[in-house]
Amino acid sequence: MLKPKALKKGDKVAIVSLSSGLLGEDFMKHQLELGIKRIKEFGLEPVIMPNALKGIEYIKNHPEARAKDLKDAFCDESIKGIICAIGGDDTYKTLPYLLEDKEFIDAVKNNPKIFTGFSDTTINHMMFYKLGLVTYYGPSFITDLAELDIEMLPYTKKAFMNFFENNDEVVIESSDVWYEERKDFTIGTSRIKHKEKRGYEVLQGKGKVRGRFLGGCLESLCDILTGYIYDDEKEICERYGIFPSLDEWKDKILFIETCEEKPSPEEFEKELITLKNTGIFNVISGIIVGKPQDEAYYEEYKEVLCNVIGNKDLPILYNVNFGHAYPRCIIPYGIEAEIDLDNKTIKYWQPYHI
Repeated sequence: MLKPKALKKGDKVAIVSLSSGLLGEDFMKHQLELGIKRIKEFGLEPVIMPNALKGIEYIKNHPEARAKDLKDAFCDESIKGIICAIGGDDTYKTLPYLLEDKEFIDAVKNNPKIFTGFSDTTINHMMFYKLGLVTYYGPSFITDLAELDIEMLPYTKKAFMNFFENNDEVVIESSDVWYEERKDFTIGTSRIKHKEKRGYEVLQGKGKVRGRFLGGCLESLCDILTGYIYDDEKEICERYGIFPSLDEWKDKILFIETCEEKPSPEEFEKELITLKNTGIFNVISGIIVGKPQDEAYYEEYKEVLCNVIGNKDLPILYNVNFGHAYPRCIIPYGIEAEIDLDNKTIKYWQPYHI
């Protein structure tokens, strides 16, 4: 896998809207300004790509413009990182404009750079995984850098700092607190905060397990396989081989988490069965599961996971801080990791070029 270089002060980072065009709406100007301010506080230079602020309707109707922003960010050698504005539900529409563009593919391979986002961005991550680039299931612009509290959530800010470091080993620790999703979107208001009482939970398995990270948002993975939302999504994703082959899943550590729609246990079960039907649960080395947003269906999901997977030898670590729950860590695609179930620890190695 190609690894990008770590960021350093003075580097340019691009902001792209690959799914929703929310960032371009007038009612988001305060968060746009706040996110730009935070990027500058990290010592970075923000570059808002030309189409990123054209609003919800334009972005929805012009996937080619979204794709152009991503391509141009990779072709610009002065840009060292790319941050997704937010998720959405139709970034798959950018795939034909990117994966049939040799110039884009060459730019990715010749000029690797940090790419971060979550949710629907899962499909972009899977595209980059196919191209051999390590990317990062982590913070996005609106949800994290433009956090409306007086500062970024400390756990997420610390995770973001990993983009600047070249540590040989990174340990993902459980956050001491978790936060509810916002109901008040006024600048300076704090999220409702709770003490983390559980930490990582071992649902099954023991000892240590190793593998390379691969996964994402459960709903996005299922959309790739079923085309549940858009009739052509499954066909397009199959055309470009976005969901990895069973052989590629061998010995991987699957990471999955549920979206802000908080699927019911019944929906969660159907989604897991969709994954199970691919055969991946028979070949992966372990699973880490993100904390559900607002801890919705927290206990119910645990039971569903063990029942559906039906393999007591497959290790499952639950309640990890990634995905739609707050705060969030960073999980790098294709990087070797170790899950220690006895000590409830997660670590990975060499996420960047030195």
